[in-house]
Amino acid sequence: MIDAPQAMAILAAADLIHSADTVAAAVNRVAREISEKLRDSHPVLLCAMRGGVPFAGQLMTQLTFPLDFDYVHVGRYGDATRGGSLTWRAEPSIAVGGRTILVVDDILDEGLTLAAIRERMWQLGADACYTAVVADKMNGKHKPIQADFVALTVPDRFLFGFGMDVRGAWRNLPAIYAMREE
Repeated sequence: MIDAPQAMAILAAADLIHSADTVAAAVNRVAREISEKLRDSHPVLLCAMRGGVPFAGQLMTQLTFPLDFDYVHVGRYGDATRGGSLTWRAEPSIAVGGRTILVVDDILDEGLTLAAIRERMWQLGADACYTAVVADKMNGKHKPIQADFVALTVPDRFLFGFGMDVRGAWRNLPAIYAMREE
């Protein structure tokens, strides 16, 4: 965790990657795509904690079909800037067997977390499992999963804002920023 002056200094030195208006327009577009695809399925929307909260919150208010809401909490980063081992903190409390699932997360980086969540949904008996991310990182790596719905692509940099944090801060920003490269 960082203190407020450190967080302000990081933001002041950051590069804007996608403005708040660009993010909002992309969320609107993805909501339309998801509404078209899942409108007849009454899915379970699973928010991937903590990063998926802003995206899930804004997305679900624009979806034009009934849904159930729950969350999963799987982490790899903690306060680090590089992913570590996968840690399951919470599985869905709603039974997912026989249901269509929509997993909503902040970023598809290496894809390990999202792939693990999808695999767990299959193990729990989901009929279908779709994934939506606000940001797909263009890092040139082979990913074990491709998101079904992607709001924006982002460069291979350490990002924060709109759910993504930098040492615990700035998940609440409506835009997406990157740490200044040295």
